[in-house]
Amino acid sequence: MRRFWHPSEVKFVFLRLGPNHSMRANFIHSALLAGVVLFTSTGLFAQEPAEAPPAQAPPAAESSSKQKPAPSTATHSNDFLVRGTVFTPEGLALPGAELRIRRTADKKFRWQTISNSRGDFAVRVKMGADYEVTVRAKGFEEQSLPVNAKTGDRFKDLVFRMQHQGGKKS
Repeated sequence: MRRFWHPSEVKFVFLRLGPNHSMRANFIHSALLAGVVLFTSTGLFAQEPAEAPPAQAPPAAESSSKQKPAPSTATHSNDFLVRGTVFTPEGLALPGAELRIRRTADKKFRWQTISNSRGDFAVRVKMGADYEVTVRAKGFEEQSLPVNAKTGDRFKDLVFRMQHQGGKKS
């Protein structure tokens, strides 16, 4: 059976705590106050620093003797993006498949990548050529697909559905 406290009993309990109670209460109040002060003051120091003054322009004599750097010629305006996904025969993503790309006229593969955890890949090549994309993965037959980068399109999406070697599941 649970006993409920009567208000008169509660007063009696507080009166019995003795002289250490006020000392303990003062310590708790001081600790709480210090915590509140520290917590609110951290917001003042977390503000962004003031803006730096603008840099001064170099004197005209120095700027004429120094050459300006040439503008960057590395642009992607002439690039073609070969992207796609590699799947298993069951339709699951195949991570870690090796993809190699070469120009159809060349024998050497010039670009290579590996499919990510979702089976996706993307390789940037130059526009205006025909390419061959070859995929291989352990336990699967090698596959190749042609890519025509002369059409004026900016990208080509490919889908590889790999087949188990020998038609068996490994």
